[in-house]
Amino acid sequence: MIKKISRNEARIARHERIRKNLSGTKEMPRLNVFKSNKQIYVQIIDDVASNTLVSSSSLDKALNTKGKTTIEIAKLVGEDIAKKAKKAKITKVVFDRGGYLYHGAVKALAESARENGLEF
Repeated sequence: MIKKISRNEARIARHERIRKNLSGTKEMPRLNVFKSNKQIYVQIIDDVASNTLVSSSSLDKALNTKGKTTIEIAKLVGEDIAKKAKKAKITKVVFDRGGYLYHGAVKALAESARENGLEF
C-alpha cells in the first residue's frame, strides 16, 4: 500500500529544496516566514552569522489582532517587520516563503512588507 505524504512533510521538503540555494548575508538577510493554523511568524536572519536580526509575529500584543482575518493579520505583521527592519537599517532582503505557496497570508505579508519599504 502506498503511504500518502502529509502536507507538512511536503512543505518541509519544498523548504529544504529552496534553502539549498537561498542564503542571507549581513548586507542582504533572509526574510523567513512560518505559519501555523492560527499564527504567522516572520524573522529576518543573517545566515552567515547564524543570528536573527529582527522578528515579528501575530502574537505581539502591540498589533491588536483580535477579531481580524488571517490575511488582515498577515498585513499587520508585514507592516511591523518592515518598520522594525527600517530601525535596524535593513532595506533589502531575500524572501524565503518557507515552502508555502505564494498565496493568501504569505502573499499579503510580502506585499505589505514591500509597501512599507522592504525591497525583495
